[in-house]
Amino acid sequence: MTDQTPLDRFKQALTGTARALAQEPEVEVAWSADSPSQSGKNFRVPLPGRTLPKDQATEARGFADSFALRLRHHNEALHNRGAPPEPIARACYDAIEQVRYEAIGSTRYSGIRDNLDAAVELRTASDPIARADAANEVPLPTALSLMLREALTGEAIPERAKAGVDMVREDILSKIGSDMDDLAGALDDQRAFQDLTIEMLRHLELTLPDMPEDEGREDGDEDEGDTPEEDQDTDEEDEGEAQPQETDARGEVTDGEADGDADQDVEGEQEMSDGDPSDEEGEGMQPVRPNRPWTDLPEDFDYRAYTDKFDEVIEAPELCDHEELDRLRAYLDSQLAGLQGIVTRLANRLQRRLMAQQNRSWDFDQEEGLLDVARLTRVVVSPGHALSYKMERDTEFKDTVVTLLIDNSGSMRGRPISIAAISADIMARTLERCGVKTEILGFTTRAWKGGQSREAWLADGRPADPGRLNDLRHIIYKKADEPWRRARRNLGLMMREGLLKENIDGEALLWAHTRLLARPEDRRILLVISDGAPVDDSTLSVNQAGYLEGHLRKVIEWIEKQSPVQLAAIGIGHDVTRYYKRSVTIMDVEQLGGTIIEQLAGLFEVEKS
Repeated sequence: MTDQTPLDRFKQALTGTARALAQEPEVEVAWSADSPSQSGKNFRVPLPGRTLPKDQATEARGFADSFALRLRHHNEALHNRGAPPEPIARACYDAIEQVRYEAIGSTRYSGIRDNLDAAVELRTASDPIARADAANEVPLPTALSLMLREALTGEAIPERAKAGVDMVREDILSKIGSDMDDLAGALDDQRAFQDLTIEMLRHLELTLPDMPEDEGREDGDEDEGDTPEEDQDTDEEDEGEAQPQETDARGEVTDGEADGDADQDVEGEQEMSDGDPSDEEGEGMQPVRPNRPWTDLPEDFDYRAYTDKFDEVIEAPELCDHEELDRLRAYLDSQLAGLQGIVTRLANRLQRRLMAQQNRSWDFDQEEGLLDVARLTRVVVSPGHALSYKMERDTEFKDTVVTLLIDNSGSMRGRPISIAAISADIMARTLERCGVKTEILGFTTRAWKGGQSREAWLADGRPADPGRLNDLRHIIYKKADEPWRRARRNLGLMMREGLLKENIDGEALLWAHTRLLARPEDRRILLVISDGAPVDDSTLSVNQAGYLEGHLRKVIEWIEKQSPVQLAAIGIGHDVTRYYKRSVTIMDVEQLGGTIIEQLAGLFEVEKS
């Protein structure tokens, strides 16, 4: 078709290649602004720029190839039956299996190898291993998978991860001996490969050394004598009866929701052990996105923080020096450069909508006021007709302040946080033109999986039901009374590596709400930019299921029903409508023009009595 864009043609080619590689004609490929993911035969891969830069196109191909290889060479039922129960062991087990099916493609097709290398580079860039300063900060699943990839394919460790891998390489090799060589010989046999994987995990002391060979398999799975073909058929039948599975960019598998919400960001099945301080390998890993039903919460649900003395509310310039802020802002501007047309159109359209509400109106046929010259013809036609006057009347447009509350969690890293920062920049500039004050806030935590709060809880003997167990970090990027030109540099801080950690949305919402209530403006609007559920592994591992999500829902319900603050949300790549009544989801920055205008303009509409 003549109206197809280069992106459309690239997507068609990508879909056709994925179908051929997976040997599955129903594979569909879609773009994603968030972490690449696979849900059955539906692949979501990173969206390249409009001009299809080579590196971005290669990354998209790499994720599509990985998902296709998984579909063709990986049996999920077999994989789950052999999985170890320990969280870190399971994470390693999943990562090693991903190396297996990617290595099958990488060793057979040079083009696929290059694509997968690009995907690995992208995954590694956002992995904690790239920021590790000590051996206990290196996530073992990542290090082990990269070392195995090196052994199976000969591909070098990505430069970002090399230092992290080197910190643990000697210790790992001293324990596993020739295990990686054995795995190389079983690449095409998933069952043999996973048995050898379990053996290697035992040598690493990650799973019980006396665990029977078939422990964890389903009852009645006595198929030791089955042929590979029979075993494959049985596994496929089992898989067909199971719940749908979803896989994220790192190959970890999660139970799909009944409503098919493939956008729910569940980053792995492993959960943190019960506060065990010896679980150092897991420190620094990406947070787990829980998917627990709201109905699980008890009637008398309560929320508290174990301690708040380590929390901080801090202004952006205090987190890095001016020189780094300038560099980060320049990087953000480079992201914004290609969107200048969209930015201009958005600003103009939203400004017209808001200004229209502030325009003055007139009362006609008054006995006094300004002479209505438009009605003089009536006097000419009928000289006895009285002169008509008009009086100017102000349309009510309440003095307004808007707070933009931005999720600064690790799952927002990459394109989502860029979209959020660009959104804040666009809205702050546009609203300022319309005389609307704007505050920009961010929320995250000071540490992964608990900081000093968790250490205090451990020192106190781990009392039950401790409540929130991490140190909050609430960031002020722009104050309401601060002009945009003075605060614009601060928004670049969101691009800083290592800033984005975990997110405790409920308390952040209350913080932003409290700041709004202290403002003198008549209309107060709180707009949340987030990617979904609250996550803090330290808190979720030792409290009731859905602890943080339940608190968030209660806070939202209270604000929506009782507070004078108007609340709305924009989901970045994730559906937030299950939390907020007034919300919208965007998948890419190109959608900002329409969605943000409608959200903001709708909130600004004068309420009808």
